[in-house]
Amino acid sequence: MFDEPFAAGTSLIHSLDPRIRLGVAVACSIVCSIVHSLPAALLALGAALVLVCLSRPPLRPLLRRMAVVNIFILFLWLTVPLSQQGNTPVLASYGFFVLTQQGLDLCLLVTVKSNALVLLFLALVATMPTPTLGHAMAQLAVPNKLVFLFLFTYRYVHVIGEEWQRLHNAARLRGFSPRNNLHTYRVAGYILGMVLVRSYERAHRVYEAMLLRGFNGRFTSVSTFQAAPRDALFCCTALTTCVLIMAVDYWEIFCV
Repeated sequence: MFDEPFAAGTSLIHSLDPRIRLGVAVACSIVCSIVHSLPAALLALGAALVLVCLSRPPLRPLLRRMAVVNIFILFLWLTVPLSQQGNTPVLASYGFFVLTQQGLDLCLLVTVKSNALVLLFLALVATMPTPTLGHAMAQLAVPNKLVFLFLFTYRYVHVIGEEWQRLHNAARLRGFSPRNNLHTYRVAGYILGMVLVRSYERAHRVYEAMLLRGFNGRFTSVSTFQAAPRDALFCCTALTTCVLIMAVDYWEIFCV
């Protein structure tokens, strides 16, 4: 199964009701994504950092995931400031490339909001096992087909990956060496086709096995969720923070 380094723990975040955590994560992510001012985005980033500290994640996986996100954002810093035109002063220019203050401000805002969103989901969503997340989605009235697709994608993506690796190893044992030529493309297409065929056959077998066990189109769980007073307190605190972020954003845009 997939590695879930953030799911195991005994922190305050881990002890909260998964439904509350998922609902708060969705609400806060919407608020964080619609703000347009840097102070509001920084406030959202600060709140996300507090949640990460409360969840006490392992440091190395956390830094690895943040590095992946910020490497992608680095490409925005290399392009957006040189292509964003506006009424702000030009900081530097070289030929067709013009560095503007508006482009730098936009990149900074995207960077802060992106890191806030990633930290938010790492603290609230990644700290629960995937089956628990699927059960929480079902409890929050997410359509059963989406829950079904989510859980089975999690369960069988790695199986399909292992099948691809076995076929690739079999080709290498028969002398296949990838090159930039038509033969390599043809072999890769054959391997991909075999993966799709075997995945289709496995899906039929799994579905028939589930029908024999009484599957009726929805998952049931032996565990039940029970909200506690600390869940209500956490939810009220999160909603208050969201309102505060929106108020700061409104003040910075319309009142300053």
